[in-house]
Amino acid sequence: MNATRNLIQSFSGSLTVQHLARRTVANSPRTHFLAIGSRRCYSEDSKPSERKGEGESMDTASSKDEFELSKKLAVKEEEVADLKSRLRYLQADFINLQRNSAREKEQTKDYAITKFASDLLETADVLSLALKSVPPEALKPPSSPTPPSIPEGKSAQAYLTELHTGVEITHRLLLQTLFKYHVKPYDPTGEKFDPNKHEAMFQAPIPDKEPGTVFDCQKIGYTIKDRVLRAAKVGVVQDR
Repeated sequence: MNATRNLIQSFSGSLTVQHLARRTVANSPRTHFLAIGSRRCYSEDSKPSERKGEGESMDTASSKDEFELSKKLAVKEEEVADLKSRLRYLQADFINLQRNSAREKEQTKDYAITKFASDLLETADVLSLALKSVPPEALKPPSSPTPPSIPEGKSAQAYLTELHTGVEITHRLLLQTLFKYHVKPYDPTGEKFDPNKHEAMFQAPIPDKEPGTVFDCQKIGYTIKDRVLRAAKVGVVQDR
């Protein structure tokens, strides 16, 4: 019985001592500070990690946006360069078009009477043949007396001279009119044969002439400015 009582007392004492020790430790300021400090350190350590994750995500998003903007800017710069190149080509084409139009306009003005001048050349040829049909000797005063059929005061030679003079003046005026519009005659006799300006009607061996040269001009040629209006019809010296 006494042994049982002593066991119960010793057990109750141990419980009391452990309870007091626990209360002392719980109420100790140092333990409270450590507990608070541990909680504080835990909370402070968790916040920077979260902030670091957020910063990294923001940096990644910013880098991605900058890359997209750089890509778009490069595309726009290529488009601007392409548009500038096209603009330069268009300007060059427009300048060339203006020059060609001005040149064509000038040529149209210069060669507008080509058809009309070509038709007049036949008239000039007929007048030229009329002048050539009268030999120079026939224009000289005759040595014989005036025929009875000719009225007194005027001989046949005088009529012929007046006719020749009139045809010559007409021919000269016609050539002057053509010359005013840059239509000029040319006689290639003695020149080297040029197929661009001459039309060979026949060939003949001429001892004193160089082969390939023009020795006879049957119809003179005409030019309008720098173009051949009509090629001269010529005879060419034949090769030996």
